Amino acid sequence: MPVAEAPASSAQRSVARVLSFEEGDYRSVELLGGKGAGLVRMTAAGLPVPPGFVITTEVCRERQRDGRLPADIPSEVGRYVRALEERTGRGFGRGPAPLLVSVRSGSPVSMPGMMDTILNLGLNAQTAQAIAHETGDAAFAAAVFVRFVRMYTEIVLHGDGESVGSAAAPLLEKLRRSESVSMEELAEACDAAVRDECGCAVPRDANEQLLGAIDAVFESWNSRRALTYRNFHSIPHDLGTAVVVQTMVFGNLGSPSGTGVAFSRDPLTGSPELFGEFLENGQGEDVVAGTTTPQKIAEAATRYSDLFERFARVARNLEDLYRDVVDIEFTVERGTLYVLQVRSAKRTAQAALRIASDFLVEHRLGEAEALRVISLAQVRQAGRPGFDPAAVSRAREEGRMVASGIGASPGHVSGGAILDPDRAEAAAKQNGGATILLRPTTSPHDLHGMIAARGILTSLGGATSHAAVVARALNKPCIVGCERLEIDAGAKRFRFNGTWYDEGTELSLDGGSGEIFVGSLPVAEGGTGAPNLDALYAAADRMAHCRIFARVATPAQVRAAVERGATGVMIRLGDVLTTSGRLQQLVDAVLASREDGALLEGMPQMIAELLVPLFDAAGEADVMLRAVDLGTGEAAELLRTIDLFALEPRLALPVGLPALLDVQQRGLALAMQQANFGGSAQFTVRHVTDPAEMREIGAIAGAALPPAVRSRVSVGATITSLRGALMAAEIGRHAAVLWLEARSLLATAFGYPPSVMLTADPLDDYLRRGLLSVDPRVTLDESMTRVFVGVAAAAALSPACRVGIRLSGAFSEDMLATFYRIGFRSFAVDVDEVRPARIGLGKEAGR
Repeated sequence: MPVAEAPASSAQRSVARVLSFEEGDYRSVELLGGKGAGLVRMTAAGLPVPPGFVITTEVCRERQRDGRLPADIPSEVGRYVRALEERTGRGFGRGPAPLLVSVRSGSPVSMPGMMDTILNLGLNAQTAQAIAHETGDAAFAAAVFVRFVRMYTEIVLHGDGESVGSAAAPLLEKLRRSESVSMEELAEACDAAVRDECGCAVPRDANEQLLGAIDAVFESWNSRRALTYRNFHSIPHDLGTAVVVQTMVFGNLGSPSGTGVAFSRDPLTGSPELFGEFLENGQGEDVVAGTTTPQKIAEAATRYSDLFERFARVARNLEDLYRDVVDIEFTVERGTLYVLQVRSAKRTAQAALRIASDFLVEHRLGEAEALRVISLAQVRQAGRPGFDPAAVSRAREEGRMVASGIGASPGHVSGGAILDPDRAEAAAKQNGGATILLRPTTSPHDLHGMIAARGILTSLGGATSHAAVVARALNKPCIVGCERLEIDAGAKRFRFNGTWYDEGTELSLDGGSGEIFVGSLPVAEGGTGAPNLDALYAAADRMAHCRIFARVATPAQVRAAVERGATGVMIRLGDVLTTSGRLQQLVDAVLASREDGALLEGMPQMIAELLVPLFDAAGEADVMLRAVDLGTGEAAELLRTIDLFALEPRLALPVGLPALLDVQQRGLALAMQQANFGGSAQFTVRHVTDPAEMREIGAIAGAALPPAVRSRVSVGATITSLRGALMAAEIGRHAAVLWLEARSLLATAFGYPPSVMLTADPLDDYLRRGLLSVDPRVTLDESMTRVFVGVAAAAALSPACRVGIRLSGAFSEDMLATFYRIGFRSFAVDVDEVRPARIGLGKEAGR
C-alpha cells in the first residue's frame, strides 16, 4: 500500500492521530468514531474490553487528501502494537503465543455494514501453527487462518475470497478427519489461489498485513455502498472514518464459546427485555453477515444461565452509562465474556416512542431529554396504518399465508417480488412501483435495491443480520430467516412450500410478526400501544403550553383528533357540505336567492343538521368553524367556480354576500344549542385583508348569533395573503381570533400555486437543479420569517385577539420550531399531525 513521502506538518501533528483505549476521550466522537469512542468509554468504566487502539479520522482525512497513508503512521502504529504485546504477553507475527488483531472501521455516524472489517490479522504459517499448538486444535487454527486470508484477499487485494475457500477446502476436511496437514501446506495452497487471481499473495509479515488493512479500511470510506448510504441519510462526506485495531478474542474456540449481537431492550417494540442472538462456536461476521441463523438470546440463556446473567448485568450497566438503549457486540471465549462494541441501538419508530416514554417514567431521562431522543418522523411512522385485520383473517382462511420468518423491522407492506437489487431500483425509477426485494441474504452491495424497495425478505439470517439492521435504519418492513423461501435467481422465480411463483408476484409482509402472504392486503388505521406513551405526550404539553386544533370533516375524525390529544378541532364548513353532498344545494340556494331571498331561510337548519354530530363528538373540546370558501381548489373542481363567479361575482369576496355569512353563523348557533357540546367556538372567514371587512363580519355575527351563544363564540379571520398579514395589527383590533395559513402565505410570497407546497414534484427537481436557495416546504427563509414575526408583534398589541398558525400536511420540525420561537402558541394541523405537533412543540420548548 502507498505511503506518503512528505512528513506531516506541525498543524497535522497537533491533532491526535493514534490513541489507545485508555488515552482517548469518549466525548471526541468526531475524532475516534462511534466504535472507538464506545470502546474508550467502556474501558474507562471497567467493562471487559479486549485492549486496542484507534487510528483517528484525522488520518482518514489526510489519506483522502493525499491518496496514501501519512509517512509517520507506520512508526506510530508500530509503537502501539508493541504496547499491545506488552499488555497481553503475546507476540505480533510470532509465537509461541501469537497476538492477533481485528481491524475495523468506525465512522462518527453509524453506518452499519457499509465499510470493511478484517479479522484474525497477524496470521501466517508459523503463527497458525503456534495457535494450533497453544489451543490443541489444529482444525480451529486452520479455519481461523483461512478466514483471515479470504477477508484480506477480498478487502485489501480486491480479489474473490471464494477461490481461497475452494483451495483450502480439501485440506480443512482432512483436518476435520484428524488427518495430518501442515500449516505451511495450507498457506501455500492459499497463496497459490490468491496469486492466480490477484498476481500477489497475502503478505506473510504481520506489520505489512496491518498497514495494508488499515489503508484498505480507510479506502472503504469512499466505496459505492458507503457513498450511497451517506447520500441517502444526508451524512457529510468529509467526516471520515476511524480505524480500530483490537486484540482478537475467539468465539469459535471450544465450549462454551460463541459470539453475539444483543440489544439492552427489544429494538422492534421497545419492551424492556434483552433482545438478540448468540451463535455458538462462531465469529462476529457469521452473525452480522446473515449467512447463518443463530439462536435467540433467551434460548441460549437456558443453556448458559450464569453467563447470560453476567451479560444482562453488563447490558444494564451500559444502558445506565449511555442513558439509552444500546446495541452490543460480544464474544465468549471459553466462558470469558468480552464486549467488543457498543452504540446507540437502531430501533423502529414504535420502539423509539416506547423507550423514550419508559425512560421518562423510570426517571432515567428528564422531560426535555426524553423528548429530544425522538423525532417527528418516528412519531409519524409509529402511527402509520397496518393490514386490515379482517383481510388478514380472510387471507389465512384462504391459505394465502404461505410462510413466516423472523420479523426484523415492523410495518405492513405489499408489492411485487423482485429478486435483484438492480431491478428493484430500476422499477422504482421507471414507474414508482411498490416492490418487495427477495434475497437469500443481503450485503452492503444490495443497499441501492433495499432503498428502492418497499419491503425486504431474506431466506437466511437473524434479527441482527445486515438486512435486519439496515431495514430498521431505513424504516422499511423486513422479514429475515424465512427457511421456506427458495430463490432461483437465474430463472427469476421463487417458491414457498414447493409452489413456484414468478418474479413480480404480489406479496404482503408483516415485518412485526414475520408472516408472508401471497397477494396484496388492504391497510387499516395505525397507532402505537406503548404503555407509558401518555406520560411522554403529557410532558410535551406541559412544556409547550400550546393549543392544537385538528382539521376534521366527520364525527369519526373528531373522535380521532380528541383521542390523539387535540385541544380543539377545525371544521371547514365547505368540507362538511362536500362530504355530505350538500354543497351544491347551498350554492343553488344562494344563486336562486337573488330572485327570492326566502330560499336561504332553510339553510341555517341544514347547516346545523350537518354540524350537530361533529359538535356532539367534540364534547368539551373547542371548535373552530371556517366559513365556506367557494374559491378553494376542492370547490372549484365540484362547482366550476369560474362559471359560478361569473353568475355571482360577489361570492369571490370574503364579505361580498353578507347573507351567506349570516346563514352560516345562524347554523353554527343552532348546532351549539342542539348538540351536547360544552366547549367554546370560533368562526373565521378566509381571505380577509382589511379592518373594514373584519368590522362587517363582526356586525353580521352580532345580528346572527343569539346572546347566549354569542358569549361562547370568537369571531375572526383566516389570513391567506401578504396584505392580510401586514394589516394583522389593524384587523386584530376588530377580531377575537386570527389564523394565518402558512402554506397559502408562502405560496403567495413565492408566486406558486398552493398545491405545489404540498407535493414532492416539481419542487424537489427544482431544488436539485439549484434554482432555489431554500425549500419553502421545510424552512422559513429570512424574508418570510420577518412577515410572521411582524404578525406576532402585532398580536402582542391586541392581547384580546388570539393568533394561530395553520400548517397543512406534514410539516417539518424546523418550521414548527420556528413558529414556536416567533411566539405562536395556537396551531391548526391535520388529524394525523396532532401527535407530531405535540412532540415537536414540546421539544422546542425544552431546548
